[in-house]
Amino acid sequence: MHDGIGALASPPDVLADRVLDLSIPELGQRLRDGRLTVVALVKATLARIRARDGKYRSFYKVLEDEALEAAARADAELAAGEDRGPLHGIPIGIKDLIDVAGVSTTANAPGRRDAIAERDAESVRRLRDAGAIIIGKLATYEWATVGPDSKGLFPPARNPWNLERITGGSSSGCAAAVAGGLLRATVGTDTGGSVRGPSFYCGTVGLKPTFGAVPTDGVLELSPSLDHVGPIGASVLDVALTFDVLAGRIGERSVIPGHHQRAEKVKIGYARDWFARDSQAMPEVIAAVDAAVSTLSQLGMVVEEVDLPDYAAVEVAVAAILHAESFRGHADALREHPEGYGRRAFLSLAAGLAVSEDELARARAEGQRFTGTVDDLLERFDVIVTAGALTTALPAAPFEKEAVWTPMRTIGFNLSGHPVLALPVGFHDGLPIGMQIVGRHHDEAGVLRVGHAFEQQSDVSLQRPPRPS
Repeated sequence: MHDGIGALASPPDVLADRVLDLSIPELGQRLRDGRLTVVALVKATLARIRARDGKYRSFYKVLEDEALEAAARADAELAAGEDRGPLHGIPIGIKDLIDVAGVSTTANAPGRRDAIAERDAESVRRLRDAGAIIIGKLATYEWATVGPDSKGLFPPARNPWNLERITGGSSSGCAAAVAGGLLRATVGTDTGGSVRGPSFYCGTVGLKPTFGAVPTDGVLELSPSLDHVGPIGASVLDVALTFDVLAGRIGERSVIPGHHQRAEKVKIGYARDWFARDSQAMPEVIAAVDAAVSTLSQLGMVVEEVDLPDYAAVEVAVAAILHAESFRGHADALREHPEGYGRRAFLSLAAGLAVSEDELARARAEGQRFTGTVDDLLERFDVIVTAGALTTALPAAPFEKEAVWTPMRTIGFNLSGHPVLALPVGFHDGLPIGMQIVGRHHDEAGVLRVGHAFEQQSDVSLQRPPRPS
């Protein structure tokens, strides 16, 4: 099932398996003090993928041989005193919209099964330079457009909390791999919420950075004015460490939350009415986000309710931009090689043909108004907090019949370009609930600091789904 996974010489012992549940800093400490080697870490990771991912289906391609070779080099470098930083020796998975040299970038599209990348995407190059071990390519919706579709090139990834529920967005394998304990961090893309949606539904932490903060070179384009690259991880700190590398911010510009970065007196604008009055919002979601904001208040942060523009108008406007831009990028291929697309992706991409220039101009103007409103609020507040998804993860079965709309509060921030952290804040019926923390442009440190403060006061991010049987 997993191309690249062969038979391991022997399964790791219980202690070796448990090490995979440690944070990136804890793993790094063991790699540096001799209690763990990178080769042992990678072998344990491969064994866990083999044991669990038959249920999760998060990986399209596992790079076993390449990862073990890179692990041996990483061990040799550490032994020689060459330390590349916090991700040195840490296994990282890559969404299959992002180029990894010598590996197909399929986008889960029929026409891209053998689309071998000639070179690494810039984000992957930065990870390698930081000593990370690229361990495989992760599941995506076809061209990041439609929901889970069993007729795709690969079967849809499953939500580790409930295998019959959706993962929530096209960075599906990224969140499933982290939630299922296969990896501590992955790299995905977010054009309308595809880093954040899977994080809300799978109980992971996801960061959509400021627009342009992470290069999109070597990433398959969907909508150039909306596309973002960002990390999904098991904790705020794991995400911060990964973003530092992706954005080239290691050193004085690091966004890593630390003891010197105190979150008290942070001013929070709580956009409660933006979701709580929506008839689709589950009462349990409203209650969980209210409780999380209350926790932030108890930590000394100053909370005031604020208003954001009507979400429906923002969603319609940004969707028009997404459809128009994605159609322009695919128009020639849709006409000349329609067989290279699945039916759902073809129809989704072709829908942009119907967006007129006047409609596109009006949509961009609506987007500018929304951006201005958010900017104005962030002059008064350090961050804005609101819900992410209005429900817990939906059943997957209806998606097999047709694409199903999922109620989110994400896409406006793709156009505005503000950094947004998706953070788990609770559960209902065994399924995660998440919220969003929105910050000023290039203030990823601010949203991570608030998220880290909440995480330290809650055990939500420590919860793990049941092991697959």
